[in-house]
Amino acid sequence: MLKFDNVSFQYDVEDFSIIDHLSFEVQDGEFVSVIGASGCGKSTIFRLVNKLLLPASGEILVDGESIEKKRNYCGYMPQQDLLFPWRTVRENLLLPMEIRGGYSKTEMREKADAALESVGLKDWGDKTPKELSGGMRQRAAFARTVLTGSDLLLLDEPFSALDYLTRISMREWLLEQWEREKKTVLFITHDVEEAVFLSSRILVVEESPITHLRSIDVPAEYPRSRDELRKPEILSLKEELIGMLSAGNNDEKLGEFCIDMLMIAKYFERIGDHATNIAEWVEYSITGTHLE
Repeated sequence: MLKFDNVSFQYDVEDFSIIDHLSFEVQDGEFVSVIGASGCGKSTIFRLVNKLLLPASGEILVDGESIEKKRNYCGYMPQQDLLFPWRTVRENLLLPMEIRGGYSKTEMREKADAALESVGLKDWGDKTPKELSGGMRQRAAFARTVLTGSDLLLLDEPFSALDYLTRISMREWLLEQWEREKKTVLFITHDVEEAVFLSSRILVVEESPITHLRSIDVPAEYPRSRDELRKPEILSLKEELIGMLSAGNNDEKLGEFCIDMLMIAKYFERIGDHATNIAEWVEYSITGTHLE
């Protein structure tokens, strides 16, 4: 369904490509996680998929067609829920349908209410986002992402701001939603255990710039429970992934330099994330169009 074909990208402030001739595929209905060091370019991959960034070369395809002129082909859920505080929870869920058009007010409300019920927020539609807990806000944000109507969902560390116990419950909840919705999910996380529990396949960023993604299948069937994490083959996979992520460079000075660069890139990436995401949603709410 999603294909990167020899894609390269370089930020204007850098003198090297953070993504260099990268090719990979995600098939229909897969739940695929991308893991790697902070600032290595994982979120850049997402911004290329949703056209917040444009590749310097290569091609990105969805369902065999270039995304260059496609619309409404993916839903994007960033780290922050980005629920508009001046809208009720239901009104936040109406937003993607208002942007796409083609629905009556009654149809939009029915779809929003059905989505709220599906994520356990049936009685919270008239509340404002500030009245919801962190986990509830993320569930509302996920429902809004599903209401884009897209079969491809990009989830960028959606649980990173939640406490540990809430994250555990949200992982189980997300798997239930995925199995019910039958969407294709590309999921970014720093948490190896989270990636192993959720994913059918894991793509590992082993180096920067990103020239390839190492693909590893998770040896567990769905549906899953936390008991899966204690199986020997899963414990072995976790150790393998941790070893891959922590493998250092033999050249100590080069290793320190890479760490410094990754941290700097992380800070710039996060600043860009916040500014871009806010601008995108504000534009959506005001004009109903996407800035190309």
